[in-house]
Amino acid sequence: MSGTIGKESFKHVSYLWDDAKAAELAGDEVALLLYRSNLLGADLRLTNYGGGNTSCKAIAKDPLTGLDTEVMWIKGSGGDIGTLTRSGLAALYVDRLRSLEHIYRGLEQEDEMVELFNHCIYDLASKAPSIDTPLHGFLPFKHIDHLHPDAAIAIAAAKDGKRITQELFNGEIGWVGWQRPGFDLGLQLRQCLAENPGIRGIMLGSHGLFTWGDTAYESYVNTLTVIERCAEYLEANYGKERPVFGGAKIVATPEADRKKQAAALAPILRGFCSSERAMVGHFTDDERVLEFINSNDLERLAPLGTSCPDHFLRTKISPLVLDLAPDADLADAESVKSGLAPAFEAYRALYKEYYETCKHPNSPAMRDPNPVIILYPGIGLFSFSKDKQTARVAAEFYINAINVMKGAEAISEYTALPRQEAFNIEYWLLEEAKLQRMPKPKPLSGRIALITGSAGGIGKAIARKFVQEGAVVVLNDLNAERLQSTGDEFKTAFGKDAYATAVLDVTNAEQIQQAFDTAALAFGGVDIVVNNAGLSISKSIEEHTQQDWDLLYDVLVKGQFLITQAAVNILKKQAIGGDIINIVSKNALVSGPNNAGYGSAKAAQLHLSRLNAAELGAAKIRVNVVNPDAVISDSNIWAGGWAEGRAKAYGVTVEELPAYYAKRTLLNEMILPDDIANACFVLVSGLMNKSTGNVLNVDGGVAMAFVR
Repeated sequence: MSGTIGKESFKHVSYLWDDAKAAELAGDEVALLLYRSNLLGADLRLTNYGGGNTSCKAIAKDPLTGLDTEVMWIKGSGGDIGTLTRSGLAALYVDRLRSLEHIYRGLEQEDEMVELFNHCIYDLASKAPSIDTPLHGFLPFKHIDHLHPDAAIAIAAAKDGKRITQELFNGEIGWVGWQRPGFDLGLQLRQCLAENPGIRGIMLGSHGLFTWGDTAYESYVNTLTVIERCAEYLEANYGKERPVFGGAKIVATPEADRKKQAAALAPILRGFCSSERAMVGHFTDDERVLEFINSNDLERLAPLGTSCPDHFLRTKISPLVLDLAPDADLADAESVKSGLAPAFEAYRALYKEYYETCKHPNSPAMRDPNPVIILYPGIGLFSFSKDKQTARVAAEFYINAINVMKGAEAISEYTALPRQEAFNIEYWLLEEAKLQRMPKPKPLSGRIALITGSAGGIGKAIARKFVQEGAVVVLNDLNAERLQSTGDEFKTAFGKDAYATAVLDVTNAEQIQQAFDTAALAFGGVDIVVNNAGLSISKSIEEHTQQDWDLLYDVLVKGQFLITQAAVNILKKQAIGGDIINIVSKNALVSGPNNAGYGSAKAAQLHLSRLNAAELGAAKIRVNVVNPDAVISDSNIWAGGWAEGRAKAYGVTVEELPAYYAKRTLLNEMILPDDIANACFVLVSGLMNKSTGNVLNVDGGVAMAFVR
């Protein structure tokens, strides 16, 4: 039971424990471990995504002897406590784990112990044990939390953090100085406890916090209470001796101007950061970021880098700070790129020097030397990584680092890890092995796609296919309600990081700019643009109105022109090439009745594609065409009387149209949205990077539509 403790006891952390829910889990220590872990992971003030670990020890039956034995369940390697499930736990015999001390050969052979953890596995379906396993195993407590709370790390990373910890907690929290996680650190935790009996936790210098309890609830409350005390202490000291971060150096730029400037600059930054592989970006102008980047202390603190290993593993050792006025004119992209190029060259050179100075004979090869975090004073923070989630999480981690610097500076002086210690973490062979175990990137990993009219039919099928193959997409549609529904569908299927949305009328220049700004702010730019939005009108020449004609040409031809024009602006800023696919039609090549407006507009789309391919090849921008025919499923093309018009033209009923279209093809096949999506994927998959100006027919085989 929770006793007198409740959420009202905490101001700086979230008390989420539910007695009724916990009562349902009573007697199942592993279930209570998972419950506690998920609550802790739900509050980013307690630990960052994927950071820290939790454990419990309980008595279980040995499957070989049938005797009771003590087993430790702990978060496995690479997991996240906020989403932890049983399948993410490692389970080990406690006595076997502790017996490894007898064969431990010291710090120089530290890494060999990780493989020996496998001899201690209790559950054969266990997740791989993490490097932190002995840190929990050598402590006697039933439930243990190891977290990376900003408030605690601020003290742990302060110049005199050990003294502050001692005074703040009256000796109830122990201190173990910085050391890379591993077997020896577990032994040091045990020694700290032996030398300080009765302590309720241990602060790890520059790293994080260990807390514990005899029950899941006691551990939970102890953890919250210690972090709350740290946060209270920091709050009481903010601005006490000097203004936070030395006070503001520049005045904050208005939000609308920040977003506009960030959208204009993001593709240029993405181009620089994608010099070795395509990166996806993230932008935030969170108030905590602005307080830091607009401050007098930015120039001093930013180069120091981060302290907590989890932070710099995600963010690199230090950020790139742009020497660019918040109101700089970004209209001339080439001039801006020329101005920024030396800063990126210098960053890469510094990273190479860091690698060459700190590397060991067996160190892995140097990784991408481009920055992950880019700070633009007055505007915000950009992060770039292999995918959207990793870029977003990197930004979140750097905000954690900002919080740590803010707290440490308020109570003392912030200290970062020595460069050699940081390198030893970043290029740790165990970390490298973890990277090597990562799944092979999908074909469209790192690619950003904007597909017009992607809330239904062909457009949605293309967007879905691209996400399945690793891309992120900007969903858009003229119909806001339909767009919302599709966004919800994609969130359920792929998660929030797979897509962004923008209401878009392809004839509206302002909405087009907003859609591409959305792509830049959400993902850093765009690589693939699919001109898919369309409509159809089938009437005889006598019945065709001028209004019909103008609508067809505005949406199909002018829309393709305007979208392509906006796309080229971003693609050239990035200077890493790209793809434009135009969804045209068999009707661009085949003459038929009641089709003067639609057919001629499609022909204009096709030739405009050829013209663009000829012009844009020098910039490595490929322009290709997919020519579908009679894609009936979930398509707007069949609205507005088109189906009736085509049925009338061919002398069949509307119900007979699908079979009619299939029978007139050489393959006798109906064409579905997924067929068009597959064709688009073929063109952008990387296997067709030397092809442009092509027409790919997806019509079941219509001889009259053959291009050659």
